[in-house]
Amino acid sequence: MKENINLSNLPKHIAVIMDGNGRWAKKQGAMRIFGHHHGIKSVRETVEGCVELGVKYLTLYTFSTENWNRPKLEVDGIMQLLIKTIGEEVPDLNKNNVRLKAIGDIESLPKSARKTLQDSIELTKNNKGLTLTLALSYSGKWEIVEVTKKIAQQVKSGALAIENITEEVFSSYLATEDAPDVDLMIRTGGDHRISNYLLWQLAYAELYFMDDLYWPEFRRQHLFEAIYEYQQRERRFGKTSEQLPSVKV
Repeated sequence: MKENINLSNLPKHIAVIMDGNGRWAKKQGAMRIFGHHHGIKSVRETVEGCVELGVKYLTLYTFSTENWNRPKLEVDGIMQLLIKTIGEEVPDLNKNNVRLKAIGDIESLPKSARKTLQDSIELTKNNKGLTLTLALSYSGKWEIVEVTKKIAQQVKSGALAIENITEEVFSSYLATEDAPDVDLMIRTGGDHRISNYLLWQLAYAELYFMDDLYWPEFRRQHLFEAIYEYQQRERRFGKTSEQLPSVKV
């Protein structure tokens, strides 16, 4: 599939909802955390696939604000796995020129997780290839509310006039302000929804749902298939087909 991909028409920003870890584990007769452990290989494959092709931005829905409502044993296991994995992956991230970032209510994470995350971000901050962003304790509604608070404070202080608030100004306050809007959103696990994920950034994204694949089964060939499908779609952004520039495939 990789040989069929047009490298001049890659999505600049790919977002992934990594769904189905628990259901995959249940099919194996194991606890849900078993699926999260096996999902690490899928993350690695996805990152390496993006590096291989030259994709510039990858954002992974790692832990939502709603996930705090899951059983404590599972949440604790995810946090321990997060700490262990992030620390272990830094050498490979540096080898592959990957810059790590995080968005979300990071202060709500356990102190040990915050420290490991901050240390890893610092160790990879000078890398210029793929920007890998982990959405942690994140929700799209939460982000929009936080942006609204920041803009309201700017208006209150006189630093920003109401009439100067535009889409571009709003976007500049987003956690993803240094990345373009999402071009392609991939979701495994069979559900056809965006689950409070990057609500502003997904406005014109192409959505690619995988009905028969759980996240621990996802490999780079599945990434390549999603990108190939993305390249077959006509992205009009409200225009007609006749108004669009032709893209060579």
